[in-house]
Amino acid sequence: MIPNRTTFIATALMASVALPASAETLRWARAGDALTLDPHAQNEGPTTNLAHQIHEPLVMRDHEGTIVPALATEWGVREGSPNVWYFVLREGVSYHDGSAFNAEDVVFSLNRAMSENSDFKELLASVKEVRAVSDFEIEIETNGPNPIMPNNLTNMFIMDQDWAEANNAVAVQDYEGGEDTFAAKNANGTGPYKLVSREPDVRTVLELNNNYWGADEFPLAVTRVEYTPIQNAATRVAALLSGEVDFIQDVPVQDLSRVSDTAGLEVRTTPQNRTIFFGMNVGADDLTNDDVDGKNPFADVRVRQAMNMAINRDAIQQVVMRQQSQPTGVIMPPFVNGWTEVLDEVPAGDMEAAKSLLAEAGYEDGFTVQLDCPNDRYINDEGICQAATGMLGQIGIAVNLDAKPKAQHFPLISNGETDFYMLGWGVPTYDSEYIFNFLVHTRGDKYGSWNATGFSNPELDQKIQGLAGETDLEARNATIAEIWDVVQAETIYLPVHHQVLNWGLKEEIDTVVEAEDSPKIKYLEWN
Repeated sequence: MIPNRTTFIATALMASVALPASAETLRWARAGDALTLDPHAQNEGPTTNLAHQIHEPLVMRDHEGTIVPALATEWGVREGSPNVWYFVLREGVSYHDGSAFNAEDVVFSLNRAMSENSDFKELLASVKEVRAVSDFEIEIETNGPNPIMPNNLTNMFIMDQDWAEANNAVAVQDYEGGEDTFAAKNANGTGPYKLVSREPDVRTVLELNNNYWGADEFPLAVTRVEYTPIQNAATRVAALLSGEVDFIQDVPVQDLSRVSDTAGLEVRTTPQNRTIFFGMNVGADDLTNDDVDGKNPFADVRVRQAMNMAINRDAIQQVVMRQQSQPTGVIMPPFVNGWTEVLDEVPAGDMEAAKSLLAEAGYEDGFTVQLDCPNDRYINDEGICQAATGMLGQIGIAVNLDAKPKAQHFPLISNGETDFYMLGWGVPTYDSEYIFNFLVHTRGDKYGSWNATGFSNPELDQKIQGLAGETDLEARNATIAEIWDVVQAETIYLPVHHQVLNWGLKEEIDTVVEAEDSPKIKYLEWN
């Protein structure tokens, strides 16, 4: 059962935990590190979480999910020009090195985010031009009206153009290609915290930006952040229990009571804006990592439907997730515009019907295929993959599981080098268009960068692109429903569940666990 957003798993009874070395230092840990510091290179949760402490977008979401000002103080559609959004910029803002922030930085950054190697370009696919109107106002002109443009900008970070030019960081890091750049390990933002040191996969240290424009608006009670990735679940929990860290972002489900029963600690829980699912390479003529020669079993919808029937979401919820998940039939969290209870219904499990479908498709004896899975990104990700492996085996599909850290896993998806894979997807825009642009649209220059399925439907692509310019929200929602009907019928993805967040932290930390799983440290206070 999913807990209510405000549920707190109680503290008490055992020996107290050591206090932080300094009440102003936050020692923060989670399973995986940020993949890079380049703010436009990887659209991935932990990467954008860390970036939000250092860099800022024009607008952001507060704890309630409401869009609020960040580097822009005012915005809207230009009167008489429905294709033009204007953004009035905050004056008196400086970067960590003291350089002044202005409109040219915004123009540079948004153009950078639209470039080939950017992992955020789908969010700006409807943009025709970004231009500076004055030192503190910019316009974004789109190809047709775009009613949700601000929603697309909440993770679109702004860089200092002069800093980028001086450090050969104008181009976005080619992360999938293995490129290392100055911007991958260094940063100069306008955010509340500035980078002190960076050791990838070891530790990142931030210190308070004493010249932060929001000094009078936010508590800024944390003056130093020590961020440590700890992949091993037992080690991560032990670090919290011993007082080595103050806050872990992902308490393993098997250790929830252990943490919550420790005096001085709490587990705070909320449903997450993220769905876990499997993707299949449906577009290839032949798969690379299977034992079927000359054809692709995933290209047959009956095979995909059989696999969908074979995955027992309730068993995964009960055994692997220990009730800390919500089984689903769609790759869309309930927070998102377009979600319905009907779409969310879990597919009926029927092993005999699944076997019959495989036989009809010509695979009565089954086949063998490799499943690529991360082991440090999602809650019990490898455990979910192991469970699915056993379930698919019951209908004759032998799955060879290959689990690896996300830094090696995600490039398989981005580079189209996987046939069968796990992925989790959050939706920061709270709108289905975001899912369609990244996961359903044919992979190309502006769309489909995370669509490793090879699925391509030109008619559907046109509908997806049309969403950006549809101002009649009733008509837009009708198109969204039509697109979901096709996605569900094609079964290009196998949804598993919506995640539940469990943060473990010292009880004196006053913060909100929100659906985005993105700590907003500038809001944090000490009790």
